[in-house]
Amino acid sequence: MTLAKSNLEPFLEVKNLNVAFPTEDGLVKASSDISFSVARGETLAVVGESGSGKSVTSLAVMGLHNRKIAQISGQAFLNLDSGPVDVISADEEVVRKLRGKAMSMIFQDPMSALHPYYSIGNQLIEAWSLYNEGSPEDGKKRAIEMLDLVGIPAANKRVDEYPHQFSGGMRQRVMIAMALINNPSLLIADEPTTALDVTVQSQILQLIRDMQKEFNMALILITHDLGVVAEVADRVNVMYAGKIVESGTAEDIYYRPDHPYAIGLLNSIPRVDQLESKRLVAIPGQPPSLIHLPQGCSFRARCEFADRVPGNLCATTTPTLDQKGADHFSRCHLPESELVKARVEIGGRK
Repeated sequence: MTLAKSNLEPFLEVKNLNVAFPTEDGLVKASSDISFSVARGETLAVVGESGSGKSVTSLAVMGLHNRKIAQISGQAFLNLDSGPVDVISADEEVVRKLRGKAMSMIFQDPMSALHPYYSIGNQLIEAWSLYNEGSPEDGKKRAIEMLDLVGIPAANKRVDEYPHQFSGGMRQRVMIAMALINNPSLLIADEPTTALDVTVQSQILQLIRDMQKEFNMALILITHDLGVVAEVADRVNVMYAGKIVESGTAEDIYYRPDHPYAIGLLNSIPRVDQLESKRLVAIPGQPPSLIHLPQGCSFRARCEFADRVPGNLCATTTPTLDQKGADHFSRCHLPESELVKARVEIGGRK
């Protein structure tokens, strides 16, 4: 199944990606049958609860899983100027040379990603020197340029300081500078505003958007915060239990959600467009075990509309990702007539 695509030429194309990890208790199917694409200048948001497969999928694209342990299949093509490269099947050395140059990643916790014993400048210079020839002075000049670009004041002085001397927001700015120092074409931002206060969150998101325009990057934003998605995303993939359960434009997902899980996520965040105050409702229950996935629909046990599906399909048949609109896909058995009711009942949407 081909998911929602932009009209632009994709830089990254992921096709039927599967990631699993063997454990003593069984095989953890962390990501299953994942397909999507993203173009330069475009933002794809990936949303879902913790454990839905968001980060596992992104790490597979970056080639950061241990191939001796993880069981990975499918394809993830980077459409480089020199030709497409499948990072799933390519030699590990080839993929390593692409990381930090063709593709880069911002991780959740900058304090654990930055080395406490080395200055910020030395860490930026090291990232720069992997793909550039020049003296340490050239590297330091580039490091100062990047720190200034991401909004760190007195960059020429702070370049010699250490991670513990920076606030959480400033450390995240350093991570953005490091990710972008070699002008990548793809940036994956994994929960980039976690543990930051609301004001700093907004600043970091605006910075990422500005940098995307500056470098004309394809951007994948991984988050559980749908409020964030509304501000920045062109398209959205909603993930649950290792699968994409809905995919579409940001407008589709916000105003015409087709999966009860997506509707539930939207219903759990405050909305400024509602005139009447409304109680926020959490989705009941917990996601299923990725080792022992239930037969049929993985969301069935938490879905209050499963009994409206005829023939007990939710309990017996795994739903396929079906097209609902021009660029809108959903994995649900619920008939359209019942779906309209569901939007109104739990989301206030028609």
